[in-house]
Amino acid sequence: MVQYKHFTNYSRGYVVEFIDSPNSSVCSSWILLPAENLWHEGVRGVAYLVCMFYFFVGIAIASDIFMSSIECMTSKQREVAKWDQERGEIVRFRVRIWNETVANLTLMALGSSAPEILLATIEAILTLGEDTSDKDSLGTFTIIGSAAFNLLIITAVCNVSTPNNDIKVIREFGVFLMTSIWSMLAYVWMLLVVRYITPGVIDPWEAWVTLGFMPLFVSLAYLQDRGWCFGICKGNAVEDGQHMRIINQRGRAGSFTGHILPKELRVLEAEKAEKHSHTRLRDGKESDTVVELNPPASANETERHHLNEPQAFARARFRHAIVASLRGNHAKPKGKHMADVVDAQIRMKKQEKDGKKPEGDLLGKFTFSSDRYAVLESAGFLEIDVLFHRNIPSTSASKSTVPNGDAVSYSKNGTVKISPEKEPAVPGVVSVEYETREGTAKPGKDYRYVTDTLVFKENEYRKTISIPIVNDNQFENDVMFYVLLKNATNGSGIGDPSVATVTIVDDDEPGEFQFEEDHCIADLTEWKVCTKVVREHGFDGVVTLEYATIDGTATGGKEVGPKVDYVSKKGTIEFAHTETSKMITIDINKDAKGPKNFIITLKNPSLGAKIGTRSAIVCNITKDELGDRIRDVVEGEEEETSWRGQFVSAMSVGGETDDDGNELPPSWSDYLLHFLTFFWKLVGACVPPTKYWGAWPTFVFSLVYIFALTMVVEQLGHLIGCVIGLKTSVTGITIIALGTSLPDTFASRTAAKQDEYADAAIGNVTGSNSVNVFLGLGIPWVFSTMYHLAKGTTYRVASDNLTQSVIIFSTVGTICIIILIIRRKFVGGELGGANSIVRWGTSITLLGLWALYILLASLKAYDILKWEV
Repeated sequence: MVQYKHFTNYSRGYVVEFIDSPNSSVCSSWILLPAENLWHEGVRGVAYLVCMFYFFVGIAIASDIFMSSIECMTSKQREVAKWDQERGEIVRFRVRIWNETVANLTLMALGSSAPEILLATIEAILTLGEDTSDKDSLGTFTIIGSAAFNLLIITAVCNVSTPNNDIKVIREFGVFLMTSIWSMLAYVWMLLVVRYITPGVIDPWEAWVTLGFMPLFVSLAYLQDRGWCFGICKGNAVEDGQHMRIINQRGRAGSFTGHILPKELRVLEAEKAEKHSHTRLRDGKESDTVVELNPPASANETERHHLNEPQAFARARFRHAIVASLRGNHAKPKGKHMADVVDAQIRMKKQEKDGKKPEGDLLGKFTFSSDRYAVLESAGFLEIDVLFHRNIPSTSASKSTVPNGDAVSYSKNGTVKISPEKEPAVPGVVSVEYETREGTAKPGKDYRYVTDTLVFKENEYRKTISIPIVNDNQFENDVMFYVLLKNATNGSGIGDPSVATVTIVDDDEPGEFQFEEDHCIADLTEWKVCTKVVREHGFDGVVTLEYATIDGTATGGKEVGPKVDYVSKKGTIEFAHTETSKMITIDINKDAKGPKNFIITLKNPSLGAKIGTRSAIVCNITKDELGDRIRDVVEGEEEETSWRGQFVSAMSVGGETDDDGNELPPSWSDYLLHFLTFFWKLVGACVPPTKYWGAWPTFVFSLVYIFALTMVVEQLGHLIGCVIGLKTSVTGITIIALGTSLPDTFASRTAAKQDEYADAAIGNVTGSNSVNVFLGLGIPWVFSTMYHLAKGTTYRVASDNLTQSVIIFSTVGTICIIILIIRRKFVGGELGGANSIVRWGTSITLLGLWALYILLASLKAYDILKWEV
């Protein structure tokens, strides 16, 4: 057998390899050791696999640092000032600079997809000028394989990871549907470019269009998030003549008398809620009226914070926890950081019976314009029109009659249509008396008693009466009183309606009461426990609420003694009008031994007041271990933001924590993981902390960190294929796709177990897959096509295996999305389910689809499957 020699030259010598033919491939790479090709193939294959997964660990840690910088940048806020016309003051609140959807599809997706994108970019740069028409791209197949793994495997794992047979739904389903469609279109576009538009050739315009799809994709997703697509938003504007906010008891457009018909009572209730709420209310059952509920105002200015943590940041928290476990530093996902927790619930009262307009034979009679009225307590007064139905004799200046009972109809724009019918005039001066009568509303307490006589001259047909409303700043239920007409004179009479019902809508807000903190520590110098009860979101009226102590590990009693750790108390706290805080003081025993605690609870607030989320507080009598732990955690987080803190954290071995937050000693696995990741943690500690220059240095240096590691992984991928005979396309869709996707898999599984919705688990998978194509292929294609354009050559790519792989993935991916939509319709959510057959059946189906994709793509790569498109 003839053997051929292959020489590898070095500065001080050369290495000779014997190969079977001059066309035989020889493994080459800039990371090879001298004469490494002479080692046994099995040893080299195992070494390359171990080395690759070790570098995957480094990439995971570097990506975690990269994600931290992105979180820091996208969580920045700016202050917005807005003039509130109703309050006559400036309202200030803070909003995120980055929209959640835009952040999720740009920087956040870049953070999770950086290895795949950089791998494709690095490979394109290293092969500039080479003929790639017969070489499969490792980066391209890694992008496709990662998309298949993310969509199928991660969804399958998350589906069976939901606890207690819970059903979890994607909250932002419109955005998910949009990104799902785009993720499939992205791969269809890839197929069109490499196979049909210019087969095997990438033109510059195709590369730029691919890259240009990214801003278009983000823009459309942003519009969907804002409700501007698919008819989600049906108009936020309030139309004149149909729905109008009631302010100071002015009537809606189209009301002849300028008064409020009964169905506007719910609008008044909305205005009442508007004074104190933090959210937006859509009453869409009848009128689609949109009422914007403003933040509560203080004496000068107010601030409003975002209360819901974006799902993009929630997923990042779970990813940090997984990487921390990988480093040997166990950490549970951190809770949502909120200044306050506000849950505003607005109950809209409906009044079933419509207001009755004057009707019947009304000529010569007095009536109210409607039989029902509603007024806010804070309005100060209510104006009611009294009508005398008469025809006024025509004059030379007027050729039409004046509105008169049934002879009048009203148009939507508020103009009066005069009936051509003529009625005899009612001449002379007439009068009628009016009087208020109490109902559930009491005169002097809720309104001022009023009685008087209205005199109508010969040319008058309408008079307005004003009834003072008492604003007592004390919350109470809505109350009613009546106004009636009586004793008409000079031949006039009383028509229907002659009795009007007035509802006084209470708009006082007594507030929400809760403890300022969720735990407190005893003052060991005064031997007292002092805690503050605060009043928020309303300060009207006198409010009382009860408090009581409950034994924990401490024992209470009537007075301090040998077996009594603190003085038990129960009592009532009274908040005066506008008073915002009260202190509760409990005496403790200075001889109490060991760490002990008790609880103080709030209950039974007076009418209208609410108890907030911190309705109980844990009081620690002696030096508090929990407080020390919390303080240590906070100090540790602050310490980690410095360079010194990063190195301390990198060199520390952390154990798990129990349910009470106590730190457990590190296990052998913690020490093993710490040893395996120690080098990567030290390198990561060299990256500047996020507190410098808005986290931009962290962003740049961590990206360089990932870039360097990905360069090595790209070489290892080709070497594995060279040594063990694994095709490049198969290596990309299996080994490398698996390695780059594992951190996201564990993060999604944790999110599926702990998050309320499915967004953080699988909601951004489709968006990430789209970004992989638009950036992971767009950037390398732009580099390559521009290079070849400058050289006057054509950029060619291998399209055979790529075509089949894209077709197979697009098919199984579409099936997966259809399965999720069907689950949402019939199961109630994309993840979980009470029926174990449905849960496991879904996951097994998705796993089978992924296995089918890998099998068919691999068979085609080795030409076992003869399939041409």
